[in-house]
Amino acid sequence: MSASPTLGTMQQSTETAAWVHELIAGRWSARGFDAAATIDDAELTSILEAARWAPTWGRIQPVRLVVGRRGDSTFGALTASLNRGNASWAPAAAAYILVCTTDEPEDAAKHDYGAVDAGLALSQMILQAEALGFNGHPMAGFSKASVVEAFEIPEGVRPMAILAVGRLAEDPSSLADEIRERDAWPRERLPLDQIAFAEHWGTPFS
Repeated sequence: MSASPTLGTMQQSTETAAWVHELIAGRWSARGFDAAATIDDAELTSILEAARWAPTWGRIQPVRLVVGRRGDSTFGALTASLNRGNASWAPAAAAYILVCTTDEPEDAAKHDYGAVDAGLALSQMILQAEALGFNGHPMAGFSKASVVEAFEIPEGVRPMAILAVGRLAEDPSSLADEIRERDAWPRERLPLDQIAFAEHWGTPFS
């Protein structure tokens, strides 16, 4: 089965072994954002609410978010933390959301499941952004030390990822060649029989 989502004029084709919801099939991490597009209070709050209501282990609710919109000081500090590759395209996003969670290595369960909770919150924000007509691109390429200093993030909290949220450029020809070419790369994943097992490790689930 396949799905071909459209945001702006860019498209990505997704081949799935069975039907999955269009928000999942249509999700892809784009770089070609419209630098003039904005996100309003209601839209951004909606995305943050999706994170707030993500599943959480033992009700610990460890996820914390730092939110900036293009043009404000928070957005500027987050941009300054990005590695060179992400800094080449991400500033065209309408907003950034820094996802943080617990940093308590002496408590293995809280440490590990805090990371799981962060991933769940990030995933729900990406899908909510998709539902609103935005694209969410999670980034690991940033300086954690930089954001800890910039936002005075306390001990016991670890920055995990920055989510760039933006609308895709309507005219891909307006984008830099490198960005346009990378957005045209096909979406690929390992086949299901290589990741889903039953009875024994390596025996494909059927």
